[in-house]
Amino acid sequence: MKAKKVLTGLVLMASAWSAWSQTAPSEVKAQVMALEKAAQKSHGFNSAAISPDGKLVAYSGAGAMGSRVMVAAISDPQKTLTVTARTDDKERCGEGRVTWAPDSNHLAFLSNCASDGHSQEDVFVAALTGDLASGHGKAKVAQVSDAKGEVGYPTYSPDGERIAFLYVEGATRAAGALAAMKPWSGVIGEDGIEVQRVATVDARALKPMKPEFATPATLHVYEYDWSPDSKKLAYVAANPPGEDNWWVANLYVQPLGGEPQIVFNPTKTTGAMHGLQIAVPRWSPDGKRIAFIGGLMSDQGSTGGDVWMVASSGANAESGSVDLTPGRMATPAWMTWADDQSMFVSELRGGESDLVKMTLAGDGTAITTSFSAPVYALAGTVGDGRLHLSISAASNHKAFVFTASSFAHPPEVYLARTMGTMGMGFAALTPLTQANVGVAEEAGALWGKTISVSWTDEGFHVQGWLHLPKGFDPTQQADGTHKYPMIVLVHGGPAAATMSRWGVGGSLNAASFSAMGYFVLEPNPRGSYGQGEQFAAANRKDFGYGDLRDILKGVDAVIARYPVDQNRVGITGWSYGGFMTMFAVTQTTRFRAAVAGAGLSNWQSYYGENSIDQWMIPYFGASVYDDPAVYAKSSAINYIRNVKTPTLVVVGDRDGECPAPQSFEFWHALRDEHVPTQLVVYPNEGHGFVDPEHRLDVLMRAAAWFAKYMPAS
Repeated sequence: MKAKKVLTGLVLMASAWSAWSQTAPSEVKAQVMALEKAAQKSHGFNSAAISPDGKLVAYSGAGAMGSRVMVAAISDPQKTLTVTARTDDKERCGEGRVTWAPDSNHLAFLSNCASDGHSQEDVFVAALTGDLASGHGKAKVAQVSDAKGEVGYPTYSPDGERIAFLYVEGATRAAGALAAMKPWSGVIGEDGIEVQRVATVDARALKPMKPEFATPATLHVYEYDWSPDSKKLAYVAANPPGEDNWWVANLYVQPLGGEPQIVFNPTKTTGAMHGLQIAVPRWSPDGKRIAFIGGLMSDQGSTGGDVWMVASSGANAESGSVDLTPGRMATPAWMTWADDQSMFVSELRGGESDLVKMTLAGDGTAITTSFSAPVYALAGTVGDGRLHLSISAASNHKAFVFTASSFAHPPEVYLARTMGTMGMGFAALTPLTQANVGVAEEAGALWGKTISVSWTDEGFHVQGWLHLPKGFDPTQQADGTHKYPMIVLVHGGPAAATMSRWGVGGSLNAASFSAMGYFVLEPNPRGSYGQGEQFAAANRKDFGYGDLRDILKGVDAVIARYPVDQNRVGITGWSYGGFMTMFAVTQTTRFRAAVAGAGLSNWQSYYGENSIDQWMIPYFGASVYDDPAVYAKSSAINYIRNVKTPTLVVVGDRDGECPAPQSFEFWHALRDEHVPTQLVVYPNEGHGFVDPEHRLDVLMRAAAWFAKYMPAS
């Protein structure tokens, strides 16, 4: 009964953040609200695509009335045509996830603008006519799906006759572990299981049609690709429940109207891919092979590994895979075939997003590869709205379209060409939009500059980002009498990486802390993407140890070069970063304050609490029941008596990835040890917070916590 009262009180506190904010330090409140205002001035994009003939670009961007689709000629991108299903331009709704038909004259997109209550998304097709380059283009829009559930990732079949998409019929929540879990009730693991399948509609009917399922109800599909002849699908899928079993998914091929066949099974292969994860299936143009990204991945959607290839026939499904990028000191995340002997690979190298062309030579298992110089190498983040680091290619693969941003560049839609001089950086790209002109100067003035930093530790090359305090000029450092506090912001994952991207709004972000006068170090320690598979796997059975040593070495490197007060260093992070925050304060007293977001305090109890336990086996080598010692070794709760650092703990009450009991356990232990602490539980939030007020509240509380225990001045 007492526990119930505690939870209720905390939830009420979180839901009434505005009342709490009135008692927050006035300087903190003013800074946070100024940053929030600045964040609202920048416009984002949720998708971008180039037409197959390379002449047109379509993209969707956010505005005052929601998001909408725009189309323009590459030759004159400032003359735009709005493509919409809106019936009332004054109503706020959302449109995006654009995809082109093979004829470059039709465009499909998702819209909820025509649905009652603006909740149900459906697939719409726009037939384009006229001359867009001269500003005389027209679009005739028709709804082609009549869905009742969640719709995502639409793509045309290569023959242009059908549109496929991921579909959860009767969905009550977004698919995936990031979304808020359903309240627990009924027969757990059996009742109310929602399955994501591939469905299709006739692209030519131009009227609402009930989606036809192409994949069975016994398989939860995560990603898919059409075969070149439009007669088959390749997809990554696993048995339901989908949010848990992505980590043990197989690669399937299925003829339309036929039965699925496993063409690669990571759990049965005896090679290097044994027990690892697969993503981004892509057919070769001749239909004989399927490439995919394979590696140690801790989260669905956070893709990284090597590029692998298997026969699409299913021959040697357990042992016939070939690693095309072994030993590459980068992390491929996405690729597209250019022809049967080459593909373009989008990868993370150190702190950069690169696009390289990979050429294959040889046959069978004796394939060798070579790589071009980068088409671009950006200290930034790219994407077209589909998958991690995915970009949109013209059919001849001489032009690519994507959105890009960095800590210094707000997002815009860009064009990159393979013809002529290959370039480096944003200057090598052609901007197709000007949605955020002036934003960088106005908003960027609120926070400091960012530089890439690197250091070595135990034979590893470690990269990270250092955000300088607002107004700090590294060329005119003070005489050393004035020193600044620093916050270490650890990314989630662990298989992920902090990349340079625009963003100041919401939760825990470096730009906001920089604006408040802090140095902010965002390290990419061992276990991160960007340095190859060996580096990404270097924290196996070692959570919190080697990666923490990498981070501390980075702190030392920054202190040696910049005026950072070693007695005012704090730490924060979300998810795995929340775990690292909890674990770090049990291992060292170097941090004066800590904020743990959606963290993990006890790997042993966590194994039985979370909805995604399958991800832990590749990292720990066994289940907690078979090897409890390896889980205990990295559990912060077992070293709780060492903690002296004041720690704020925040979590969503419906988090399936890092359940709230993990935060309760840590907070309760700190309270018993008389360490300053506070726990805030946010109602109806999953692992990724969606309520803007809650995200803002986390930032406000974190800022106040750091200001209290390690003030900036």
